[in-house]
Amino acid sequence: MLKIEKKYDVVIIGAGHAGCEAALASARLGLDTIVFTVSVDSIALMPCNPNIGGTSKGHLVREVDALGGEMGKNIDKSFIQSKMLNKSKGPAVHSLRAQADKQDYTREMRRTLENTNNLTIKQGEVSEIIVEDGVIQGVRTVSGAAYFAKAVVLATGVYLKAKCIYGDVCEYTGPNGLMAANHLTDSLIENGIKMRRFKTGTPARVDRRTVDFSKMEEQFGDERIVPFSFSTDPESIQKEQVSCWLTYTNEKTHEIIKDNIDRSPLFSGMIEGTGPRYCPSIEDKVVKFADKNRHQVFIEPEGLYTNEMYLGGMSSSLPEDVQDAMYHTVPGLENAKIVRNAYAIEYDCIEYGQLLPNLEFKNIKGLFSAGQFNGSSGYEEAAAQGIIAGINAARFVQGKDSIVLDRSQGYIGVLIDDLVTKESHEPYRMMTSRAEYRLLLRQDNADLRLSKIGYEIGLVSRERYDYICEKEQLIEKEIERLENYRIGAAKENQEFLESLGSTSLKTATTLAELIRRPELDYEKIKGLDKERPELSYDVCEQVNINIKYNGYIERQKKQVKNFKKLENKKIPEDFDYSEVNSLRKEAAQKLAFYKPINIGQASRISGVSPADISVLLIHMEQHKNR
Repeated sequence: MLKIEKKYDVVIIGAGHAGCEAALASARLGLDTIVFTVSVDSIALMPCNPNIGGTSKGHLVREVDALGGEMGKNIDKSFIQSKMLNKSKGPAVHSLRAQADKQDYTREMRRTLENTNNLTIKQGEVSEIIVEDGVIQGVRTVSGAAYFAKAVVLATGVYLKAKCIYGDVCEYTGPNGLMAANHLTDSLIENGIKMRRFKTGTPARVDRRTVDFSKMEEQFGDERIVPFSFSTDPESIQKEQVSCWLTYTNEKTHEIIKDNIDRSPLFSGMIEGTGPRYCPSIEDKVVKFADKNRHQVFIEPEGLYTNEMYLGGMSSSLPEDVQDAMYHTVPGLENAKIVRNAYAIEYDCIEYGQLLPNLEFKNIKGLFSAGQFNGSSGYEEAAAQGIIAGINAARFVQGKDSIVLDRSQGYIGVLIDDLVTKESHEPYRMMTSRAEYRLLLRQDNADLRLSKIGYEIGLVSRERYDYICEKEQLIEKEIERLENYRIGAAKENQEFLESLGSTSLKTATTLAELIRRPELDYEKIKGLDKERPELSYDVCEQVNINIKYNGYIERQKKQVKNFKKLENKKIPEDFDYSEVNSLRKEAAQKLAFYKPINIGQASRISGVSPADISVLLIHMEQHKNR
């Protein structure tokens, strides 16, 4: 019997948030690309929370957008509420978060994929990777069809041998009852890829008509909506927004959970996979934080054309009867009707230490990997890895060098560096605290940081790039003007400053020095600035931040300079660590296992001490001199 055999440049396995970005990047770079999904209806599915962005995650979305990705554009088309988080804090931690209409989000992303040149969508389960002499050759589906390719990206999400569990109910399906992918794992193991089990979870959904919102605190969106994508016209997305709601668990809720904790598959041993530390189930929270008598519960709409409401903060794998009892103790949910039960999902993903910084497998040339399959969690983390994997798969086929962002260039650099150098024993979640240079890596300047790279790769248009260059020049010119524009201690200036609650002037000063005062900013001193040019909001924002935090920014730039010195000290791929005298055995083993590409990366590997790095530097210098 004849079997189908087809040829493509790049194969993408999975069409979740990682797979979509990988497929779009590859196809937009001119490569003939095919993306496989277990169901075309699950493209860009949001199986858990109905939002994009949030603390640190908003940074990732902005960076994906700056590189030429799609997630930011897509949420701008499909959001129903938008909010800038952490506005009371400094700009380094400001993060955009938007509630999505889940169906709209999926529909819009699918439309984009379907109308992208060089991209083919195929519903089908990939069961095998084809490898010869350590080089990827393509994939095979369960039907036996072969799709030969020069590069393959694994973006399987939570579908590999997926198992959904609540109480003693165990269903061998992917999220939302979709088919699991049960065959590919064996092929990966046969080809030397080490696998492990992780788990994540999702809360119940309830019928909006049965919720008493009068017992909850209403949560509104921002009055002025800020878009995720730098290419979205802010005026085009100002619209009426829906509300979210806040309520709390209580001691009665916790009592029901504690009384039934032995029935939780998390604690009975039925769930083998490790869950995310920073997004625990409600039963996990009650056990670990026994001193707390309440936890937040966010009631969030899943879309404009559905009554389903998402119970954020109360994911669970407890039995159905326990869920029914505990949810009904929460103020406002006393009579709520559950549409979908909460459940935990277990899935196969890769063990740490198998990927290069370009997201290519160390032992299989041309095989790349992205998303939850890499041991991360979250839509945004997946999309960030997806665009890098897609870019590098395309560049591998084109015979070009990979794109690797370092920790000083973006949150994407921090995310991937952590995934490839650190021993992670739980799903990795991005946080602002993980970024050493977060004052430089703000979400507001992602376009200035990364659009040039996106343009050089070929994903950012010339028109967009020219705008960024012009924006950069306008910012620099305005900062220079403000640093040199002096005003005197005239009476009208004194009165103006006093009206803003600021101290009066004793001698002449520059407008920049006034902006640095805690109570003032670029907008507030407008009345003192007789020569101010007409500038766009995003330019004004950058001028204000760069002047106000100039001292801290310059300090971080010096830190980055020192960081770059180590990053620029490359380590040969075939370097033999066993030849380095005085290098501790543990360090030599770890370095040989991770194969860092430079000294900076080597210094971040667990088990490698500063003394080991010093020994390594001396050896490399001696080797170079010889």
